[in-house]
Formats: sequence, C-alpha cells, structure tokens
Amino acid sequence: MLRLVQIQNATGRRVAVVEEPLLRLVDGFDSVYGLVQAALSAGATLSELIHRKLTNQTLAYDTVYDGQSDWRLMVPLDNPNGPGGTLVSGTGLTHFGSARDRQAMHKKTGAEEERTLTDSMKMFNWGVEGGRPAPGQIGVAPEWFYKGNGSILRAQNQPLDAPFFAEDGGEEAEIAGVYFVGPDGSPRRVGMAVGNEFSDHAFEKRNYLNLAGSKLRTCAIGPELVIGSSFDSIPGDVRIERGGETIWSKTIRTGEAEMCHSLANIEHHHFKFDGHRNPGDVHVHFFGAHSLSFGDGVRLADGDVMVIRFDGFGRALRTPIRIIKAVDKPLSAVPLT
Repeated sequence: MLRLVQIQNATGRRVAVVEEPLLRLVDGFDSVYGLVQAALSAGATLSELIHRKLTNQTLAYDTVYDGQSDWRLMVPLDNPNGPGGTLVSGTGLTHFGSARDRQAMHKKTGAEEERTLTDSMKMFNWGVEGGRPAPGQIGVAPEWFYKGNGSILRAQNQPLDAPFFAEDGGEEAEIAGVYFVGPDGSPRRVGMAVGNEFSDHAFEKRNYLNLAGSKLRTCAIGPELVIGSSFDSIPGDVRIERGGETIWSKTIRTGEAEMCHSLANIEHHHFKFDGHRNPGDVHVHFFGAHSLSFGDGVRLADGDVMVIRFDGFGRALRTPIRIIKAVDKPLSAVPLT
C-alpha cells in the first residue's frame, strides 16, 4: 500500500510518497495524473512506476501538514486539462447509520405518517435487498448525486464555503474513490482518499427533493491518496473543533461490511453512463457517510474545523468552514440580442 501527496510552492509542484515522518519526493513527475498516464502507457502498475522513481530527497511532513512550510498540500489528484475534466459525485443511502439519519430527517409528522417509510428508507431497503449482487451480476442502482466539477475540490486546511444562499453547512465524513478514465474509455480506480463531502442539510431537510441542490457545495479530499487499500470495514472518527476545543465527536466506520451496496455495484452504476467514460477524465466519487453532526443537532459556525480520520488512510483531513455573508440578490443572465 502506498500513500501519495501532491505539494506545491512558488517554484512548482511535486509528487511525494508518505514515509512517516517524511515525504519522499518522486522524480520526473509533477502530478499523479502524469504518473497514471505513464503507468498505463508502459503497461506497469502505478506502484511499480513510483518505486522506480523514488529519490533520496525528503521533506518533514509535519511542517507541510501544519501549513508551516513553503510547500502546501494540494488535492491528491487533479486534472491538468482544467476543472471541467473532473467529475465530482457521490452515492447516498449506502451506510446503515446514514439511512437512519435520513429517515429521521425526512419523516413526516403525525402518528399514521410516522409508521410510513419515507422514500429514502424505501430506496435504502432496495439496496439491502439487491445492492450486493453475485460476481458477474448487476444489482439495484444506488442513489446517485452530482456535486460539481474539479473547481469545487479543496485540499487540507482550505476552507469549505457555506455560500450566502445556503441555509447551513455540515461535514459528511467519507472515503472517496479517485478514478482515471483510460484512453480506451475504461475506468481505472487510482486509489481512495479521506473525504469531507460537505452539504447543506438544513436545506435538504425542508424537502428531500432539495437533495440535489444541497449537494452543490465545495468539498474536500486528502491529504493523501491511498493506493492498494482494502475497503472492507474501516474504523475512523470525526470531530468538530471550535476555538481549539472539540464540541462534537463520533466514532464511525465505512467500507463494504458497513454498507448495503458493494463497491463493484457502486462503480458499475457510476460508469455505466457513456458520458462518465470520457478518456482522460478524472472522477472523484464519495461512497457515503455513517453519521453526521447535523443528525445530533450540531450547527456549525464560521471558523469551526471539521476533522476526519480513517485507519490506514494517513493523516486526518482538516477543513474549516467559512460562512459567506452577502446580500442575497438575484443573478441575471444577459440576453445576447
């Protein structure tokens, strides 16, 4: 298993392998994207190519991670062809814990209605019944949502924005799959990373049909891209810090053993669309959250820091929330007359 980071300073950018407490620089490549292309072209695995290109140059990881170095951590895989070449998406109603939170969020009032399953729970139950098909079979489709292109991705220590029109902003502690579409249109899973999917849960709670709009927010992955990790049952923890103090925390789990959909089923239903197999594109796909602080009644304030960690996935992802206050006035599309 390898853990990679991308870093940048005023002179350029580099790729490095995490060898705690150091970062060991990779020679000849300034992006993971370039490494992936070279590995495919050479018919080599990514790990083989990286091991051949390791140098003796190292950096102290602590100073880079804490933001005390002139090197800054980047998103661990980006697309040099521009943000439009990256699709950011996710799958919901995959984790047993999140399904309970969603049922509570969307249930109606009244004794009779309390006994009725919401559409969310109905879809979750379909996943329980048919989301883990036998090898070679296709299971039921999971809930899928679009988050944006590569412009919404943020790295370690970069703020996640609750825009002026948002009703809220809250963490979603997840693992994301990071993919590259090869020249032949075949998707390759490059690795996985810790992710903060970050959504507007207050807006979604008004009506479950607001889910699509609630997901159109900035989000974060990293700081490390893990190559060759297992995805069975992965423990972790998430916490919210305010003024240096922890105001909420929870132990969480992710992985196939914690989910009603298999990884293979999620990947099939994402890449079955022709438009999701454009050669050269990068995909970042969030696999779903176990628990949310919003479900425990926590409302994040400007400057709160969301901290997410999973065993085997390197250092924790730290992202502050920035609440943008502005006059809410309409945007206009000027006609080309």
